[in-house]
Amino acid sequence: MDSLEIALKSHREGDLSRAEAIYISLLEADPEQPEAIHYLGVLLHQKGRSAEAFELVHKSLQLAPFRAEWHNDLGNMLVETGFLHQAAEAFLNALEIDAVNPALWNNLGSTLEKLKQCGDAEAAYGKAIELDPQFVDALNNMGNLLASLGREIEAAQHYCKAYVIGPHEGKPKSMLGIAHYKLGQIDRAAEIYRQWMKEEPENPVPRHLYASCSGLDVPERASDAYIEKTFDEFSENFDVKMEQIAYRGHELVLGALSSRMRPEGKLIGLDAGCGTGLCGPLVRPYLSRLVGVDLSSGMLEAARRREVYDELVRMELTSYLDNHPGAFDLIVSSDTLSYFGALFEVLGGMRRALKSGGLLIFTVEEAQDGHYRINPHGRYSHGRSYLREALGKCGFEGPAFETGVMRFEFGREVSSLLVSARARN
Repeated sequence: MDSLEIALKSHREGDLSRAEAIYISLLEADPEQPEAIHYLGVLLHQKGRSAEAFELVHKSLQLAPFRAEWHNDLGNMLVETGFLHQAAEAFLNALEIDAVNPALWNNLGSTLEKLKQCGDAEAAYGKAIELDPQFVDALNNMGNLLASLGREIEAAQHYCKAYVIGPHEGKPKSMLGIAHYKLGQIDRAAEIYRQWMKEEPENPVPRHLYASCSGLDVPERASDAYIEKTFDEFSENFDVKMEQIAYRGHELVLGALSSRMRPEGKLIGLDAGCGTGLCGPLVRPYLSRLVGVDLSSGMLEAARRREVYDELVRMELTSYLDNHPGAFDLIVSSDTLSYFGALFEVLGGMRRALKSGGLLIFTVEEAQDGHYRINPHGRYSHGRSYLREALGKCGFEGPAFETGVMRFEFGREVSSLLVSARARN
């Protein structure tokens, strides 16, 4: 190994003092040695001696002007010292020599983004991705740029493409599955969940998600174990996550309620699947008594801290309803029935738990085909014709349907139905 190789190896390994001494020794023997000049410049920049560094790097490029990687080094140094226009010029010089290097296009894109030249930055990132579709940094950088421009759907596609690229160690299988199905790769998502099931056969989450993606052994509703585990894990940061996806199911429920009655504080109400209690403060002015029921102890603890419920009960919803016939004037349920496919049992329980003439208000994700189906994310969606049939057969009358947006998922609106109906006398 010659002296230059030893110096470069020491430099890469972080032994800057040894590398610097060898570079200087080489230049004492040959003051025009371009490699020693260039990498001594890079080293001095790393040590904070940037004025000397730039002088050396510029000299190295005069001696060897067709080294694209050296122009790239200069560009990186200029970015780090805040000379962005000059950095962009350095990256362009590198690309004139090596136009098929995706890293150079990515560096140019990052610099142009910092210069607020977003259209040119997008084009540069796009070229990097075109040259290397597996370039994680470029995919994430493009995602960040698009998100900053409010193009959330396109941003999500790039984030997902980056996320599914290996290595997968340390990445939760739940998130890998989500990224695959968001890319339309449902079979790959199912395979992720199948592997997860093999690793954790007692875990209800991969079992449910595998069914939702594979279409095999699809349950009529999410299991109690799945609901409990999912929402216990979700409970600590639930409200923050709901804000992030602009969730407004509880606001839709309030809108339906306020259009039908005045907040006179006389009714007895049930928040069915109350979660952390987002509906509670909104419906409380209408009620003399408010009960919340949920399977997740973590969610109930969060609801308890709101101090708006007279009673909070940890129980499976249909069992609770069957144990409280004729107990309520009002039942509200925000996004809970999205975890039920077939609704006859739970809607029948709601009718029995309501007094005659009592009001039911709930939200579900809307299915366009009129029936109900499970989706790759594990929730069910329901069509109007199915809901109308189920409500009628379960003892409700006068159903009303309003289309709304309950939340955003990867930048896309999630179409929902706000449903209200009266318990038939």
